Amino acid sequence: MAKESGLGDRFLVGGFDLSGDIASLESLTQPMIPLDVTGIDKSAHERIPGQIDGSMAFTAFFNPAAGRAHPIFKTMPRTDVQMIYMHGSAVGNIAAAQIGKQVDYSPKRANDGSLIASIAAQANGFGLEWGNMLTPGLRTDTAATLGANYDFGAATSFGFQAYLQVTAFTGTDVTIKLQDATTSGGAYADITGGAFTVVTAAPFVQRIAVAGAATVREFVRVTTTTTGGFTGATFAVVLVKNTTATGATF
Repeated sequence: MAKESGLGDRFLVGGFDLSGDIASLESLTQPMIPLDVTGIDKSAHERIPGQIDGSMAFTAFFNPAAGRAHPIFKTMPRTDVQMIYMHGSAVGNIAAAQIGKQVDYSPKRANDGSLIASIAAQANGFGLEWGNMLTPGLRTDTAATLGANYDFGAATSFGFQAYLQVTAFTGTDVTIKLQDATTSGGAYADITGGAFTVVTAAPFVQRIAVAGAATVREFVRVTTTTTGGFTGATFAVVLVKNTTATGATF
């Protein structure tokens, strides 16, 4: 695979597409805190894996319009915020997602006249997770839709985590869910535990997780269904398909 640039990337915060207001990403970190278990009979440290963590730090342009950077970040919410970085806008592309606390909002007016702000968020309860986009960036459905599939290369039996952000919605309701199959054109079925809560308004965000030995087959897609109808749903879904055993539900 060839090297890639960061052109055309996207950044979602709490159900808002702030991509046009983000100047740069300073860091997307996924640290693990090792535990020192060195015995007195050792001449060097012994360590085993400890708690995982995560953080995102980025710079935003000052935009005071409704639903844009300043109104979103200035509130410094005490509740958790979901953030998704999407690399490009194709199904299967890499993405990083995190649920955490915003811990900084620091606007700065430079002597060249620019007005930008530094923002940081630290993970809470879950670490930063790298996965794959199951939507081409933001996807807009105007009716119940069978989305394009992505080939993960193999089935896995270690569960999954999935992130959803809905940035716009018009209608009565929409259910956004994951389906999988053994072949690209095969029979798709709903993944157990892979349906998000019914959406009736935007913005809307959710993280779902299924741990243990839950199987996810090789090909996965996002499907929308409805009972009352809708005319517009704009959303993004990221899937973290575990390749080893993990405590996904914490």
